[in-house]
Amino acid sequence: MSEFFDEVDEEVRREQLKKLWERYSVFVVGAAVLVIAAVAGWRGYQYWDNQRAAQAGAAFEAAVTLAEQNNHTEAEAAFTKLSADAPGGYRVLARLRAAAEASVADPQAAIKLYDAIGADPSVRQTEQDLARTRAAALLVDSAPYEDIRQRLEPLTAAGRPFRHTARDLLAFSAWHAKDDAAARQWIDLIANDAESPASIRNRAETLQSLLPPAAKS
Repeated sequence: MSEFFDEVDEEVRREQLKKLWERYSVFVVGAAVLVIAAVAGWRGYQYWDNQRAAQAGAAFEAAVTLAEQNNHTEAEAAFTKLSADAPGGYRVLARLRAAAEASVADPQAAIKLYDAIGADPSVRQTEQDLARTRAAALLVDSAPYEDIRQRLEPLTAAGRPFRHTARDLLAFSAWHAKDDAAARQWIDLIANDAESPASIRNRAETLQSLLPPAAKS
């Protein structure tokens, strides 16, 4: 008798499953199709993205080769094109390299390019600081100390990646402007920072020797 009831229960379950399938099969099949399409789309995007990155890498290397061969105009054009067309990872690097190539023939144009990078909120702070430092380095022999100070002083704070170079440039700019007090300020900051690179520390010591003796209070 129990076997009979088991067979009845099994038949009922089959009927219920059949009805459920008839009612919801279109949704189940649709969901499966969507999952398959999503996976295929993601795989396709990954392949496309990898291809773009590979092409950008090859183009970047070709532009670097032009720069190494002193074909600066061609290299600048190649980097400029990459800065517009390349994936995000190469775009900022290409902008920085384009500015560097421009500096060979037209420092003022390079400064504008660096300033644009330094003011671009979509660029990471590290690359912004690098661009600001390079622009200041092109200006340090000619611009007033106050201009260099406004450009670089925020970059001298502890933890900023180019703080040592910024302090070095500020010390030189102040010395060049005959602002002895400001020069000593930056020289002392370099000397008192244990992380100051040896080359920058040596330049600070040289500047210190060129300053007149500090007035005694």
